[in-house]
Amino acid sequence: MMEPISRDAAVTQDTPLREFLDALIQSSGLRLQYELAAVHDPEASPGWSVNFTGPDAPRLGERQEELLRSLEHLLREGLRLGPRLHCDWMGQRQLRGEELSRVARLAAEQVARTGLPHEFAPMSSRERRLIHLALREVAGVRSLSEGEGPRRHVVIQPLTPAKTLSAKRREYRRL
Repeated sequence: MMEPISRDAAVTQDTPLREFLDALIQSSGLRLQYELAAVHDPEASPGWSVNFTGPDAPRLGERQEELLRSLEHLLREGLRLGPRLHCDWMGQRQLRGEELSRVARLAAEQVARTGLPHEFAPMSSRERRLIHLALREVAGVRSLSEGEGPRRHVVIQPLTPAKTLSAKRREYRRL
């Protein structure tokens, strides 16, 4: 989970980001506001979270978040922040992440119970990462990404494979 960076560090570091965001929003003509938060992810270096709100915020989610991803790219490249910047629109990415984590845990329980793998539909690298992180502490299963390009997806596998039908029959006969 992300934790806030100290307030003193955030105040001294956020000025260039705020200036860039203000200029970008003004030149875009979009009616947007933003909430900027400094975050610390224990698994990565400190970074920033930008949540866009306002009348035009839903436009950021259209066409599979194409506009949001473009804004995020401009911010990351323009300020050389790389993956230390995360953008959202009206908290939708956060909600999607929470939903993916819940669904992944439910699927993992089913895989552990049945011994049969579960395949998710193709998704972005960000969403695949969220599933992998949600399952890293779940006993009895492992997650991996399979496929290429737009067909890349997550598969949850049991650590012990399901018994074959013939093995189940032999076990039944022994009873």
